[in-house]
Amino acid sequence: MLSRKKKTQRKSEQGAFSADRTVFRLAPDSCGFENEFYEELRARVPILDACFGKIIRLTNDFRLVSGDPNAQGALDELSASVPVGVSGCSLSTFADLYLDTLLTYGRALAVLRIDRRRAAVKGIAIADPTVFRAEHGKDPLDLRFRLIAGGREIRLPQKQLWAYTTLNPSVKHPDGVSLLRGIPAFADVLMRIYECVGQNFDRVGNVRYAVTYKPESETDRSFASERADQIARAWSDGMQSARSGVVKDFVAVGDVGIKVIGADNQLIDTNVPVRQLLEQMISKLSIPPFLLGLNWSSTERMSSQQADILTSELEYYRRLITPVLRKLGCALLRIAGYSCKCEVEWGNINLQDEEALARARLYNAQAAALETETKGETE
Repeated sequence: MLSRKKKTQRKSEQGAFSADRTVFRLAPDSCGFENEFYEELRARVPILDACFGKIIRLTNDFRLVSGDPNAQGALDELSASVPVGVSGCSLSTFADLYLDTLLTYGRALAVLRIDRRRAAVKGIAIADPTVFRAEHGKDPLDLRFRLIAGGREIRLPQKQLWAYTTLNPSVKHPDGVSLLRGIPAFADVLMRIYECVGQNFDRVGNVRYAVTYKPESETDRSFASERADQIARAWSDGMQSARSGVVKDFVAVGDVGIKVIGADNQLIDTNVPVRQLLEQMISKLSIPPFLLGLNWSSTERMSSQQADILTSELEYYRRLITPVLRKLGCALLRIAGYSCKCEVEWGNINLQDEEALARARLYNAQAAALETETKGETE
């Protein structure tokens, strides 16, 4: 009986380990083509990828603070040297990859791998969201994962070593939604506009000429074909010489007309539709246009208000990944032999916040000095 139990236990552990390796793999699978569309969308529209880069760089500025001052040095060293993925290093790199995955796919899953023989950290692995989907069992708090390929359910062991975060979850979408939801429709129209602009430049922008020869007399009409061939050869020779930097004049006898094909046509003005589409997409990401080099706001007050809106969005993203960083920091302390906890200390988002705080402290100091002076005068 004991041997059978051990065999079944080993089989279950092997199944969990293989499922773990399936989720935390290196390359995307063809079964996740629906979720990979968001990655393709970022590649097709560079301004969206720029928005994601701005959000990630402005959000991730943190430091783990240990509850025990004696453990702070070990925590700083582990935070700066922990391996992340294949080539990454430090918790800052992990936070960048984790937040990028969370914003793109609406969910992110990571695990802390430990070498139990040496009692050391192997690294942190981030799962590929295109191969799994989170589901609830009979218990609403029982979280499980189902592979998209094959539909089989997997179980990740040691829940205290992995973290799972969703973006804007709801009752219908408990596994979160991507930040790019709703944007593909606008991006499709935008790509069609750019494609039409390219085709119009191929037709109108690439200058082509129409050379017309009109015979004037009966003699000219009888030799029209030969003279047309001569004009065509001379014109072709002149155009070929122009490519090599040699200028040749075109000399012809008779009524010869030369016109530029498409010179009378005008390119369609696409500034208004392109700007409207970009406004819709950028407003979904809450990035001020001036951060992307788009001069849409003419007043400084509007820029400051947009910066305040961006600050609130970044604070929301920080609240999402704070539990993950705290959990990983506490696990690193346990591995190093410390029983204390840690907290995440975030830096100010931009210099404008520093200036506002300094101005507020100045005003408070001036008010306190004024109150002290008035009390002294009354006494």
